[in-house]
Amino acid sequence: MSGKSLGLSETLQAYLLEVSLREDPLLAELRKKTAELPESNMQIAPEQGQFMALLLKLTGARRVLEVGTFTGYSALAMAQALPEDGEVVTCDISPDFTAIARPFWERSQASAKISLHLGPADETLRKLLEEGHAGHFDFMFIDADKTGYGTYYELGLKLVRSGGLIAVDNVLWNGSVADPDKVDADTDAIRAFNKACHGDSRVEISLVPIADGLFLARKR
Repeated sequence: MSGKSLGLSETLQAYLLEVSLREDPLLAELRKKTAELPESNMQIAPEQGQFMALLLKLTGARRVLEVGTFTGYSALAMAQALPEDGEVVTCDISPDFTAIARPFWERSQASAKISLHLGPADETLRKLLEEGHAGHFDFMFIDADKTGYGTYYELGLKLVRSGGLIAVDNVLWNGSVADPDKVDADTDAIRAFNKACHGDSRVEISLVPIADGLFLARKR
C-alpha cells in the first residue's frame, strides 16, 4: 500500500534512500516499470526489499516462500540474496502481473532460484504440505489479500522450520489500523491479524515500522 516508509517526509525519505539504498539496476528498472501501473501502490518500498535481503543473509536462509508475487520485485530481491542453491517459491493468482515479472527474472543470474505457482495461495500452501514440505522453508513473506493473512500465516507456521522467520507486509495499513473510524474488511482483517500475532506464544515477534509496517514472527 506504500512505496515508501510510512510517516517520513519526502525530504527525509529521499535522504534515507540516498545514504542507504544499494539497489541492483535490474530491480530499479523493474520498480520503474511497476510505477507505470494503476496498481503501483502494491509495490514494496525499495528499502524494504533491501532490508528483507539483509534478513535472509543474516539468518543464512536458503529456502524462501512468498505469498503475493505482484510484478516480482520482492521475489527477485530475495533470490539475489540467497546462495547459489537457494530457492524462492512464490505464489500469485494474476497471470498479468506475473507476466511483467518473468522477463526481469530471466535477465537475472538468480532466475533459476525462482519458482512461480499460479493459483489461490492457500491451495498452493496446502499442496506443499501434502507433498511433505512441512518445516522446509527458512523464511516466508506474506503480501497478498489482507483477509487471507490469518490463513496464510497458519499454513506458513507449518511450512517454516523452527527458528525460521515469517514477515508480513502492510500491517500498519497506512495508519488505518489505528483509526477507529476505519471499519472496512481489509483494515479489520489486519487488526485481527496483528492482535492474534501479538498473543501467539508459538513465535517471537517484532513489528518494524519500515514501509507500510512489517511484522516479523520467528517460529519457536
